[in-house]
Order: sequence, then structure tokens, then C-alpha cells
Amino acid sequence: MKITWHGHSIIEITTKNQTNILIDPFITGNDLTDLTIANCHPDYILVTHAHYDHLGDTIEIAKKTDAKVIAITDLAAYLNENGIPAEGLNFGGSFLTDFGKFKLVPAWHTAALPIEGALPRTLGVAAGFELHIDGKVLYNAGDTALFSDMKLINHGEGVDLAFLPIGDHFTMGIEDAVIAAQFVQAKHVLPIHFNTFPAIKQDPNQYLAQLDNGVGIGIEIGESFEL
Repeated sequence: MKITWHGHSIIEITTKNQTNILIDPFITGNDLTDLTIANCHPDYILVTHAHYDHLGDTIEIAKKTDAKVIAITDLAAYLNENGIPAEGLNFGGSFLTDFGKFKLVPAWHTAALPIEGALPRTLGVAAGFELHIDGKVLYNAGDTALFSDMKLINHGEGVDLAFLPIGDHFTMGIEDAVIAAQFVQAKHVLPIHFNTFPAIKQDPNQYLAQLDNGVGIGIEIGESFEL
């Protein structure tokens, strides 16, 4: 499969059968992404939680492409209210596909969305995804603190690739993300959720240097690699 990092927490995955998966498409208002709404053509959009820098442009992209959105039940209900065909999962639940499955797993974080003319609306809680694609297991931690139950991801059998936030301030920082990589027994790790805002300024090379040899993946925004 092909993995592309588009800055912040935006991940694009293309499966062997050319299914396109887009995770947390925060494009509008994001100066550190190469992606535009016009060049998004997902079959699925996965949203970890309702914060604007993760829900992002999901509604507009889904309306343009008829992509199915996968999110926690409360956020999915909100998207359904807005005419988006969203599938709601809760922790431990999976959505089956012809190439594997998407499993919703816990994250430790908040999840409220500012609604125009109203107070922020809490739309469930934050989540991560355990992705079973083409015989490999990927873990997208979403926005989260370090927590010990990460050891239960994929039943403790390890993952082929983990997407872990390193920005600190709103999520775990570098020190905790090193431990998270160990908890999930990641063969490879791609750091996400850093440098987009001053509060989450980090040097990803400092993080990658603390991982075991060959584990860390350091790429620029818009670059891809094969898994």
C-alpha cells in the first residue's frame, strides 16, 4: 500500500485495490499542507475526533466525492445531520471492507466543535483507529496522551506502522511518544501533529533519533512511501 503524509495529521492511504482512504483532512486554514480539496478523491474519510484541525474539510470533501465517513457515533450523527453518509462506530467496533477493516480504539483527548452562533458542541470523545489493510496493521493514535492501554492495540501483537502525535501541549510530546512506540510494538513510526501551530513546534528528527534503528520514518509534507 502507499502512504502519504500531507502535513499535520492528514494521512492518505491507497490500498492494493486502489481504494483511497483519507484521515483527518484539515486543509482550509492549514498553511502546512500540500493538499487541496480539489485533489482529494477518497472512497473513505476517517475522522479521529471533532476538533476543527481533524474534522477539517470532511463535510465539503464528502459532498464532492460521496466518500463514506467513519467516526465515533456522536460525530457521525452530527455529520448525518449535515447530509453526510457517515458510519458511526464506538470503541472496539469495526467496519469491514473488502481489503480489511477499520477498528475504533480509545484515545485520551477532548472532542468539541465550535458551531457558528453557538457554544462549542461536544461530539463524542476522541478516538484512534486500528487499521487492518492488505494484511498489515496500522495504528493511528489520533490526538492523545500516552496511556498504558496502548499495549492492547492489535491484542498486543504489534503493528506494522504507527502514526503518533509528537507536538506536546495538546497531545503527548516527544518523550511520551517514544514510549508509545514501544507500547504498540511498532515496526515503523511516522510522527504527526507537530509544527502546524506555534504551541506544537517540535523537531521531528529529535524524535526519530530516539527510536530504534530503522523504526522512524522521516518524510517531508506531500511525500509518500510504500508499506
